[in-house]
Amino acid sequence: MEKVNIIPTSQAEHIGKRLAKKGLKVIFPEKNKEGKRYFPDGEVYTRISEIDKLKGKTIILYSGAPNPNDGLVELEMLLEILRKSKAKPIEVFFTYFSYGKQDNIFEEGETNAAENLVKKLVRYYNAKRVYTIDAHFFGRGWVKKYPVINVSAVDLLIRAALNDYPEAIFLPPDIGSERRTGLKLKGLKKKRIDSYLVKIKSNEEFKTIVKGKVVGVIDDMVETGATLVPFYKECKKCGAKEVIALVTHGVLLEGIERIKSKYSKLYLTNTIDRKEANVDISDLILKTILG
Repeated sequence: MEKVNIIPTSQAEHIGKRLAKKGLKVIFPEKNKEGKRYFPDGEVYTRISEIDKLKGKTIILYSGAPNPNDGLVELEMLLEILRKSKAKPIEVFFTYFSYGKQDNIFEEGETNAAENLVKKLVRYYNAKRVYTIDAHFFGRGWVKKYPVINVSAVDLLIRAALNDYPEAIFLPPDIGSERRTGLKLKGLKKKRIDSYLVKIKSNEEFKTIVKGKVVGVIDDMVETGATLVPFYKECKKCGAKEVIALVTHGVLLEGIERIKSKYSKLYLTNTIDRKEANVDISDLILKTILG
């Protein structure tokens, strides 16, 4: 078996610890002289003192939340350490890809932040592969230009939900989720007003699908709950027996709390270190990197 070294950033340490228990070699970056990852002025610190002693493939394990900007600084520091070392090849595994929603140029004067980051990883830092879990941008045409491997936690979430709700049916809340999950959205239209407000309208077809059923809505992330809350209300209005949520990334605590207050149950993976997470993705990561 190929030797694999895992270097988790601070926001992915919780998964790094799980992978270490499964037998992988996990190197946790060192802290500064005060035993901290930050200096008093807020600047990030990281160090891998024995980087040139590593043998085999080295993968940086990165979660882009809850602090996406600090996290990217730390990620680039580690990548630069690796780029100048003998540790090759280099790969990056995003459990959660921050800036993944900025995956297109929607208005004049914007930039495709998601592609910019992937391009920099591949062309400057020489990353041989970029792994993602349910990346918001997956399915965009530009992704095919890069060695991006997207894996999905949807099956894990569905299996967890079926243990409790064996009769459940599963639906995406919008077209974007339909593209990412492969599930079909029928009889529902969504209009986004802003980051906090979404209008959802259903028709008779949707009512026929959900009436009397346990409905599991599958989405890649929860931020403010702007999509999942109105979806819940529409399901209940159309006669759903119960509504449960299956979410890969718990980005914002306020959104998680809104979902928990409405839905019968929330199934949430630990791609981001949240106490509400109840579905572990470490075996999915292990299977992906070891082939």
